[in-house]
Amino acid sequence: MTDKPLFTPGPLTTSLTVKQAMLRDVGSRDGEFVETVQRVRQQLLKIAGISQARGYEAILMQGSGTFSIESVISSVMPADGKLLVVVNGAYGERINKLARIHDIATIVLEYRENELPRIGDIDAALRDASVAMVAVVHCETTSGIMNPIEEIGRVVKGHNRSYFVDSMSAFGAVPFAFEACQIDYLVSSANKCIEGVPGFGFAICRRDALCETEGRARTLSLDLLAQWKGLESNGQFRFTPPTHAILAFDQALNELEEEGGVAGRAARYGSNHEVLVSGMREMGFVEYVPTELQGHIITSFLYPDHPNFEFERFYSLLNDRGFVIYPGKVTDAECFRIGNIGHLFADDMQSLLIAIKGVMCEMEFQ
Repeated sequence: MTDKPLFTPGPLTTSLTVKQAMLRDVGSRDGEFVETVQRVRQQLLKIAGISQARGYEAILMQGSGTFSIESVISSVMPADGKLLVVVNGAYGERINKLARIHDIATIVLEYRENELPRIGDIDAALRDASVAMVAVVHCETTSGIMNPIEEIGRVVKGHNRSYFVDSMSAFGAVPFAFEACQIDYLVSSANKCIEGVPGFGFAICRRDALCETEGRARTLSLDLLAQWKGLESNGQFRFTPPTHAILAFDQALNELEEEGGVAGRAARYGSNHEVLVSGMREMGFVEYVPTELQGHIITSFLYPDHPNFEFERFYSLLNDRGFVIYPGKVTDAECFRIGNIGHLFADDMQSLLIAIKGVMCEMEFQ
């Protein structure tokens, strides 16, 4: 079988060797698997440029990346504290929704989906002494915009508050200095820029901050502190782990290192983005996010202003040609999205552009 390349924000196209890593059955308590989990945790810290010796921990959590986000929010927020949520897309709004479901009071700073949050607004909101933590999305996958997590972290720590970054679509392919950003909790997922498969997410935490959360967990299965204690005590998950997904991730981590780590992966994704944007502009497409705010992870394009363009047909015709893109998610414009991540290369982007040109001819909206 030949899989269609996935120009999406995840799940992503994976290498054959990552897929092959799952062709084994291992027990959750087997020594080999326990060693694999420990190795994965150490590698995640290495990618972030930190270590256990410097006071950080990597905690794996079953489920999609959203499970790990909910794990952090529901586990670390004090009962009487407010969560300040910086929102410029659907995933920031999801953090707000998760908090409200757990009866956590929130303050929301909301911006347009192609607009950066204003640092002064965050500074002003933090004058409210009841705000315990600030949450922001690193790469807001709604549009592809990159939020200034280091600047935000500087303001958050200036007020001595906790700082949570959802780096779901950035970690592993966007260089940044974890400690300089002053992050207490960061979450990402196996099936994003590290190019594993779905099945678990992970939280990278400052140990001192994590240990202060004793007794705050609002759930059993998503209790972040309990999950860490379990992994530290015997190397095992408290509940059934996604063994095959972790084996695949272990291989994906090896391949990330072979590519040159975060810098090498960022270079490839950046090249993919440049090829895509250049080709789309030549065909008359326009990006939704201003160039200076756009990351190299995923790109939103405005619908062409032509009566013959209809997205569902455009999507279907591309799919028939063997290419999978993604619908838009922004609220104030009609867009579709094309991902530059996963096991894709510049040649794949060129092939997609050729397919888009063919669909344009068939739909007669050139």
